[in-house]
Amino acid sequence: MLDIDSQGMVISSRVQPRRFNVIERTAMTSATGIIIHQTGSSDEQSVFSSYRRGGNGAHFLILKNGTIYQTASLHLRTHHVGPLKARCLAEHRCTAAEFKKSNKFPQTSAVERMNKIEMTKSVPLRYPSNTDSIGIEIVGSASLPPGVTMPAGLSKVQQDAFLGEKAVYESVTTAQNISLQWLVGELIDTLHFSSSEVHRHPDVSRKNTTEASTAVWR
Repeated sequence: MLDIDSQGMVISSRVQPRRFNVIERTAMTSATGIIIHQTGSSDEQSVFSSYRRGGNGAHFLILKNGTIYQTASLHLRTHHVGPLKARCLAEHRCTAAEFKKSNKFPQTSAVERMNKIEMTKSVPLRYPSNTDSIGIEIVGSASLPPGVTMPAGLSKVQQDAFLGEKAVYESVTTAQNISLQWLVGELIDTLHFSSSEVHRHPDVSRKNTTEASTAVWR
């Protein structure tokens, strides 16, 4: 089990504190699961630079050599998930018709509407979200595969969308997976949530399907 201090920081020789208050949000009263990400960058410095500017971020960062940094308090939420997919669709417990526009859920965007409906539920009927999950980032870049080139004349938004769809994330290193397995196991033992509530980012939200595809935590 992990020793967690009053500030929500892990006290362990295997975890280095590198807290960024600007990525922390409101209180997280309990954690129901873990979401595993890859950074899309080749090293930690670009991640730290992004965190200093605020915005999105996760609770832990695992470097290619297996070093683990804690970047946010376990007592506080961070924005690391995005709009949720419908878990009941993935598990064949509902139909797409249940997410059609209605008086109760009038959102024009189908993505926003699905997220709103999902957030009326609790885990395990929905996936863990920003409100109740721990985010673990694994350093790893994403690049276009051989033979795929970005079309000319795209705006920055269009370029990001193209990369998000077509890029392929590099493989997680052995050292990263060893650290990930240890960290996930310790968090489950300490915070007492189900091992079935550990998910890759693309499984719970609309992200590149190759993100963290080679992460192994069991």
